[in-house]
Amino acid sequence: MLSPNTIPTESLSHPILTNFGLELSVKRLDLVHSDVSGNKFFKLKHNLEQAKSEGKNKVLTFGGAFSNHIYATSQAAKAQGLESIGLIRGEEAQPLNHTLSSAKEAGMQLHFIDRTTYRKKTEPEFLAGLKEKFGDFYLIPEGGTNGLAIQGTSEILGSEDQQFSFICSSIGTGGTFSGLYASLSEKQILLGFSSLKGEFILNEISDLIGEYQLGSQGSYEIFTNYHFGGYAKYRQELIDFIWWFYENFGIVLDPIYTGKMTFGIWELICTGYFPKGSKILMIHTGGLQGNIGFTERTGIMLP
Repeated sequence: MLSPNTIPTESLSHPILTNFGLELSVKRLDLVHSDVSGNKFFKLKHNLEQAKSEGKNKVLTFGGAFSNHIYATSQAAKAQGLESIGLIRGEEAQPLNHTLSSAKEAGMQLHFIDRTTYRKKTEPEFLAGLKEKFGDFYLIPEGGTNGLAIQGTSEILGSEDQQFSFICSSIGTGGTFSGLYASLSEKQILLGFSSLKGEFILNEISDLIGEYQLGSQGSYEIFTNYHFGGYAKYRQELIDFIWWFYENFGIVLDPIYTGKMTFGIWELICTGYFPKGSKILMIHTGGLQGNIGFTERTGIMLP
């Protein structure tokens, strides 16, 4: 199994936190592993063990050209001595960006498919065709969310985190959020910040909780108004905040997930959402490799 580093939790200090009588800490999942960062480490570790237990020597998964999941899967598979295949949405562009070139260097076979075909990625007939083309493989879904991923993300919180009244996480496919929800202690509230535009995420989370029969001692609330225009979209206000946060706390965020979540948390703090005396834990889900690709794509420098 993938071996994690010790995960530090950093307590932040700022006059605004003092004025509102709040404590804010960051659980640094971005430091959990040198190559398999953040929540992806927890999503992949049990899946790769399952692949090996089934006697599979290769894993296959899906993602976009800047996907943290593609990057992490390539690195994790390499660390576990497994072959990896990545089906990439869209046409191939040369030179490969940082995410894809790193995945290729880690040994991942990259195959590009058009967006129409990509939408068939969960259809049995399409998957059967992949088996014919690539041979036997262990399938990991786009974003990595399945039952074993949720089992992994339910292990993010430890006994030391029971002191916190609020746990905060970004939301993509919902696997990390669902695992965190399942591991809440009594009276803890999980706050989710969706990186995707739309209210559909509310149903998707509800469906995941139902599908995997996840019980919890706590409760949750999801905010859908911090997406900055949609997945991978941004505004200058978000970029400015990421720099402000780095200059004040020395912690790098990304503009896809953690930056949007942290912007939302800070706005909630400043508008008095949290009761005085609250202890807030922010989950830094990693994904910082994507910052290089973001700069390649936009020309915007990040910390």
